[in-house]
Formats: sequence, structure tokens, C-alpha cells
Amino acid sequence: MSAAEPPGDGDDQLLVVIDPVARRSDGESVRIAKDVLSAGAHAKICLPDTPEEFARALSRRGARRPVVVGDDHALLRAVAQLHRERELAAGVLSLIPVGAAHALEVAHALGVPRGAVAAARTALDGAVRRLDLLVDDSDGVVLGRLRIPVPPPPPPGSGTPHAGVTAVWDTCRSLVTSLVRPAVPVAATTNPGTHRLRIEADGVLLSDLDTPVRDLSVTSQGGGGLADVVVRTGSGEDVTVEAKAVTVSGADFRYRADIQTGGPVRTRTWTVRAGAWGLMLPGPASADAAAGARW
Repeated sequence: MSAAEPPGDGDDQLLVVIDPVARRSDGESVRIAKDVLSAGAHAKICLPDTPEEFARALSRRGARRPVVVGDDHALLRAVAQLHRERELAAGVLSLIPVGAAHALEVAHALGVPRGAVAAARTALDGAVRRLDLLVDDSDGVVLGRLRIPVPPPPPPGSGTPHAGVTAVWDTCRSLVTSLVRPAVPVAATTNPGTHRLRIEADGVLLSDLDTPVRDLSVTSQGGGGLADVVVRTGSGEDVTVEAKAVTVSGADFRYRADIQTGGPVRTRTWTVRAGAWGLMLPGPASADAAAGARW
């Protein structure tokens, strides 16, 4: 993370956008957050019911500083919206984490305080920290961690032979295929639980299609302008580097970006945008603990 910046002159105009999931899951924490924010600043409260209303509220924020009340999904939605508007670098976001524990892992890894009161006070009096962002070639964003995990096993029965006429047809088709297509070497087939992927980091080849890969992890360092890249091979060896850009290609694959699943795609490039967005976090006294959080 970069050095802290002053939050402003204390006379902030806030746009408090309360995610509907937060209102349903923990109305008491939402009420507390509203009270603390309204007591400390000029706060306009928005209660969107749909993602479209959420996006519309953010786009009409004017000079107000946005404060999102919700979980990781709400934070990602806000960052993605401001990124699409090309307004992300010009402002700063705050998050009041409200939701289930498993839906707040990204927020806590970033250093957002646990609890509505502490987070609301940080939104008012914290320090702006510029954080890196992973952006892919389809304009998708990743706040912290990207993974391409082990592919799931085939569904039960997918390898069960067909019966009757279908079985005869399948046998004939297999015979014809074997006659017109050269046999694929055993070494070129994909082992169960692995990918066949070509992985490049800043143009340097880390793994090619002939090497089984069990897992790829790309993790933003926070504010260093680089990402930690770990390729776990089928043999159990890890290849670890730091890079600004990672390109993955191969057969259709899915990926996990923070808490969302993307794909299937055949190629995708993720690039680190240094200091691309600002988040209100506790002041310098607590920054060391936040910087030590791991994904």
C-alpha cells in the first residue's frame, strides 16, 4: 500500500449506498452505520433495490464521496462501475462491511475494519490509500486475488457407455475418427485434476501446454505495482514470480476473480494498474496490521 493521504477538510458530502442484501441480512448494523455517518458528515442515503439502481445512484453522485454499505459483492460492483466510467482514479471509496463472514473476506484482506461502528468512523476520519487493481482484457476487475483452480471432475455417468443403436453408432464414429486422425500421444492428454495452459508473465513463459498445471494464483500486492504469480504444476513444484501482466491461454477454462467466477475463455490477460483506486482505511497507526493481511 502507498503512503496515507489526508482524507480532506472534514466537510465531506457523502453518498451512502446501502446494498439490499445488507438491509435484509443485518438491519441493525445498517442502522448504526447510518447514524454514525449522518452524525459526522452531510450524508445522502440511497436504498437501491436492483444492480441497475445501485449503478444509477453511483453515476449521479456528483461531488459526494461514495460510501458503500454491504459485502464484497457490493464493493466489487462499485469498483467495477467507477472503473467503467473511468472515474475510479479521481475519487475514493469507503466500505461499511455488512454481511456473512464468507462474503467479507476481500474487505477484511484489504484492511477494512470489522464492525459497523469502526468502519463508519474510518469512512469519516480514516486515511485514503491508493491500491493496485488487476484489470483484464475484457475490462473486468480484480481487487485482490485471481485463481484458476483444479477443474471439477466430470459429472457422474459422463463416461458411461451408451446402449443399443447409439452404442453402435458411437463405435463406428470412433473407428472412423481413429482412421482419419493421428493418435494423440498419452503424454499430451490432460491428467485428471489438471489444466493444459500456456502461462506467460511479462512475456516470459512460465508453463506451456505440455506441462500439467494444478493451480494458478495471481495476487495483487496492494500498492507495489506488481502481482505475485504462483503456478503449481502437476508434479507438485511451484513456479513463483512477480509481474505486471499475466496471460493465460489454452482449452476453455474458468477462473475465480475475488469471489466471482468468470469464463469459460480460451485466452485472457490481466494487467496490474498501480494505485488505480482509493479506499478509506484506518490511519497510519493501524496500517502495518492491514498491510500484513494475506489473501
